[in-house]
Amino acid sequence: MFEKKIYIQRREQLKESLQSGIVMLLGNGEAPVNYVGNDYSFRQDSSFIYYVGLNTPDLIYILDIDQNKEYLLGDELTIDDIIWMGNLPSLKDMAAEVGIETVVPLAQLSTLLPENRKIHYIKPYRYHNLLFLCELLNKKREDVNSNFSVELTKVIINMRLIKSPEELKELEEAGRIGYAMHIVAMKMCHPGVSEQEIAGTIEGLAISRGPRVSFPTILSMNGQTLHNHDHSGILEAGRLMLCDAGAENKNNYASDFTRTTAVGGKYSQKQKDIHNIVLKALNDSIAMAKPGVTYQSVHRNAYKILFEGLRDLGLMKGDTEDALNAGAPALFMPHGLGHAMGLDVHDMENLGETLVGYNDEIKRDARFGYQSLRFGKRLEPGHVLTVEPGIYFIPQLIEKWKSEKINAEFINFDKLEDYYSFGGIRLEDDIVITSNGCRLVYEKRLPVRIEEIEQTVNGD
Repeated sequence: MFEKKIYIQRREQLKESLQSGIVMLLGNGEAPVNYVGNDYSFRQDSSFIYYVGLNTPDLIYILDIDQNKEYLLGDELTIDDIIWMGNLPSLKDMAAEVGIETVVPLAQLSTLLPENRKIHYIKPYRYHNLLFLCELLNKKREDVNSNFSVELTKVIINMRLIKSPEELKELEEAGRIGYAMHIVAMKMCHPGVSEQEIAGTIEGLAISRGPRVSFPTILSMNGQTLHNHDHSGILEAGRLMLCDAGAENKNNYASDFTRTTAVGGKYSQKQKDIHNIVLKALNDSIAMAKPGVTYQSVHRNAYKILFEGLRDLGLMKGDTEDALNAGAPALFMPHGLGHAMGLDVHDMENLGETLVGYNDEIKRDARFGYQSLRFGKRLEPGHVLTVEPGIYFIPQLIEKWKSEKINAEFINFDKLEDYYSFGGIRLEDDIVITSNGCRLVYEKRLPVRIEEIEQTVNGD
């Protein structure tokens, strides 16, 4: 938790940014695994954390802009709660820690929401909160989902996108945990070790230093599957292990790194060739990211590097600009270059990916591959982003394009058959935009050059 004044300042800025009405921020409740009382690890809503700072279930924050009043709603512990969870601080004491004076029982919520007033709420992403709003506002589910406050949503996005110095310290700590996770994964990357053992070990490390991983760990020899959460394989010599993993720190800020490691720490020439193309795309993208540059243009430049590198290997062909305009490199990287990151690993995705990543100036590109870029806006100091280029050989996608003659003038399909068992390589770092460029969020960069990774795997 930050100092009280930070939450007060954030709520004051929120109030000043909206003209009128009542802001209602719903905290999250407990979510049962298979029955009430056996719950998933509690995770508070990130916008609630940002403005209120309290990591306790079943709370609601109300800001009456017109009356210049704010309230924390919740229920005090019962004797049963105390027996099972201990004698926790009172709601009044918790509210005082974040500068809220008035605490109201949840049963009185309706009295704070007059029918003739505009209620600002963000679109619910948890079904429990959706049903709660349906009953509270006497609306159907589709109406609740469509009538959320776009005005409030945009204010939250604009505030949360620019990370304060205090937030950057939290993100650095999350990066430190993520760094340790990946070093362990590299050192364990030897023939005969199970993917599950590595994934479990690094997730345990995350939990030992913070509340949880920042997203389900992606760790597999089948790196061509972009979000591969299957860890059933046993590492084999000659294969690649893609590990995309990160951690939350104690204040819920995230990290997100990817490294692809040769099993046993020895790359073949074919693996080196592809790795070095991806590495150039990563390094050049980081060098290009600075204030005033659109991330959409950085993504396009990454495609340029991938195309020219694969053309040098004889896997692609033709004119660079023509290939980029046709979207040909998306066969090998069908995802975006990166996304915003903060309290969420895909920062504020629940508020609407297009609202977070695009605006009136920068519209989402509808072409395959380009459309998967989550964040395309013009970069500003304080933006925190992932940079994650990759090259993947997805046999089913290659066969589809080949049979339909999609971009056949730019792709040497016959040569790709030798890569059907290759898998994929992704390399990912986290950056913060500065006044004149960018820097790594966590200053110590994970091994990324082939010789660095080989030395790490082999304990040199």
